[in-house]
Amino acid sequence: MTNDNPIGVFDSGIGGTSIWKAIHDLLPNEKTIYLADSKNAPYGQKTKKEIIELSMKNVDLLIEMGCKLIVVACNTATTNAIQELRAKYDIPFIGIEPAIKPAATNSRTQTIGILATKGTLNSELFNKTTEKFQDTKIIEQIGYGLVQLIEDGKIDSQEMTQLLYSYLTPMIDANIDYLVLGCSHYPYLIPQIKKILPDHIHIIDSGEAVAKQTQNILREKTGFTSAEKGDSIFYTNTNPKVLNEILENKYKVEVRDF
Repeated sequence: MTNDNPIGVFDSGIGGTSIWKAIHDLLPNEKTIYLADSKNAPYGQKTKKEIIELSMKNVDLLIEMGCKLIVVACNTATTNAIQELRAKYDIPFIGIEPAIKPAATNSRTQTIGILATKGTLNSELFNKTTEKFQDTKIIEQIGYGLVQLIEDGKIDSQEMTQLLYSYLTPMIDANIDYLVLGCSHYPYLIPQIKKILPDHIHIIDSGEAVAKQTQNILREKTGFTSAEKGDSIFYTNTNPKVLNEILENKYKVEVRDF
């Protein structure tokens, strides 16, 4: 079974490109369309109702563009809206949620940290997940301000460094040995985070797992492309400068109001 339609990916901004990169690395033949809803970033500070409405707006556009499956490359949108999306639309969805399980399973100190948005940490889905690991102490930290600094192109700023120190130091003091990044923006902070964390603390994000699940859904439900190389196009509803920089100016980026 072959299907040359594109894979759709959306996020509340540029952060989901970390997920897109993992998918593209594993499935370079597939065509992809990415929506960066930076105008409404961050989703993590919005109500559940607002998050669902924004997610449906993005899905409507991706379906209009002929996507065969949609990757919700946003922890907040996944944990707050994916059940509603699956109920409304007849298309496969792949979500992204914090990788609590591998961290809790492999932790030797039985203490892990999670850095995520308010919307993710307060969601019903996240709380159901953490309830499964009651023998593990989970240090939760809302990453106030991090997404906006990334969206503003200030990854290496002094302000970013100060915020990360304030968020990570209590986790280090609590003896975590795994840090879970619970927002698709945060993998872009790994070089900064590694300068703060001791070497024995492992950092986990969800990119590779999402890419493998995308491959599974293509195999089982939608079909792989017959193309030898897949084109990728990125749409943003704000200034494309930072998105172009994240993508190293290698891909087509268009500004579109959505």
